[in-house]
Amino acid sequence: MVRRRFFFRRLARGAGVVALALASVFFVLVALYAFAPPVSTLMLARLIEGRGYERIYVRLRDIAPVAAASVIASEDARFCSNDGVDWGALHEALNGAEGPRRGASTITMQTAKNLFLWPGRSVIRKGVEIGMALVLGKVWSKPRTIEIYLNIAEWGDGVFGAEAASRADFGKAAKELSPREAALLAGALPNPKLRDPRRPSRGYLRRAATIARLSSPDADWLDCLQVK
Repeated sequence: MVRRRFFFRRLARGAGVVALALASVFFVLVALYAFAPPVSTLMLARLIEGRGYERIYVRLRDIAPVAAASVIASEDARFCSNDGVDWGALHEALNGAEGPRRGASTITMQTAKNLFLWPGRSVIRKGVEIGMALVLGKVWSKPRTIEIYLNIAEWGDGVFGAEAASRADFGKAAKELSPREAALLAGALPNPKLRDPRRPSRGYLRRAATIARLSSPDADWLDCLQVK
């Protein structure tokens, strides 16, 4: 009994040390990524596997405002007003008949997941993701958060970020995207490997048209981006 108690005490102490170390790494990276170009876990995984990836980091001012607006309209319409977590949507998703859904995941949460966490779904991972998103919502500005998301989102096999996606799909820089092209790119998320902006299906075109109607960069709800 004494040995077992000693074992569990050491195990708990070791788990605490590991948790503290991981938290320290997280906060260091949050501070670093506040000004430095970030690398997502998917990018790192591709490098480890020897596959490489294509990503051209650009500042938010070098992405067409309508592109940022389109992604927000498609992925997280309350981006400018939430604290990193959309509590109302999260409550609805968690209590839905189908269980947790991606619809409750804000852009800040997706950014946290892509930068720091592993793929997959679990209650533990979602809880960690929410905690990280709340930290990012306090530390990073909204323009910085959307800038990072637009540079790490996967838009195809090994294609990351709006700039690389824009060049691959439309042969132009992200700052030159038209409203239709921006809506098509935004509509490809979260299944860019199944939705090709160059060969959109009828349903995909309807989705893009809806995004285009909602994503005027002059809308008041986009004031937080300072991209007007």
